[in-house]
Amino acid sequence: MNSFINQVAIITGAASGIGLSIAHKLLAMDAQVVIFDMNEENLHAAFDKYGDKAQIVIVNVTDEQQVQQAILAAIFKYKKIDILINCVGITGVTNIKSHEVDSENLHKVMEVNFMSCFYTSKVVLPNMVANNYGRILHIASIAGKEGNAGMLAYSTSKAAVICMAKVQGSEYAEMGITVNALAPAVIQTPLVDAMPEAQVKYMTDKIPMKRCGTLEEAANMATYIVSPQNSFTTGFTFDLSGGRARY
Repeated sequence: MNSFINQVAIITGAASGIGLSIAHKLLAMDAQVVIFDMNEENLHAAFDKYGDKAQIVIVNVTDEQQVQQAILAAIFKYKKIDILINCVGITGVTNIKSHEVDSENLHKVMEVNFMSCFYTSKVVLPNMVANNYGRILHIASIAGKEGNAGMLAYSTSKAAVICMAKVQGSEYAEMGITVNALAPAVIQTPLVDAMPEAQVKYMTDKIPMKRCGTLEEAANMATYIVSPQNSFTTGFTFDLSGGRARY
């Protein structure tokens, strides 16, 4: 797995965190990367140095029409999409009991974390089917497996992402396409930095290694999952949890 030359990847939420790290990794491995995010300033600061290898697209991934137009434009330009990695995500309000969850905030978290993955994969999959090849990775969370107390909206949205990967993995398994999820525990990202200290402590206390994962560790695993070498695993959720997930 030394190169992704001649492969085209779309990554959502690549202006920071895991998405940013994966984008840098794929670009270093010769992929053509199309980057979806709303933070134009951060995108240009991170990717202008790559020139034509990195295409910046300002798109609201919770808007199905915008997503469709952006992906169809990428397909028209590059003739194919080999890889889709959905990294965009928000926690919403955390460290609260379920009866305190605001319905509007719950809807927002579901739109960003789950519906965006549905919108992007819905448009990309027909192209992958036509080419008999594709790799889709939805970034989920250990919270989607276990259900983190104080994080109803986030945990539920990531559980939905994990289930979607199972369904899609089964549906396209005979078409040269793999669809998997990645469930990190706590990765040191701006999203985690913005969370209440008590919520972060609750999560890291569950990790036998007693530390957050690194962005490099996340990018290394993600690039393997979407590589041609990972050809016999689909509908699966890979753990990145420092020993927290042992099942």
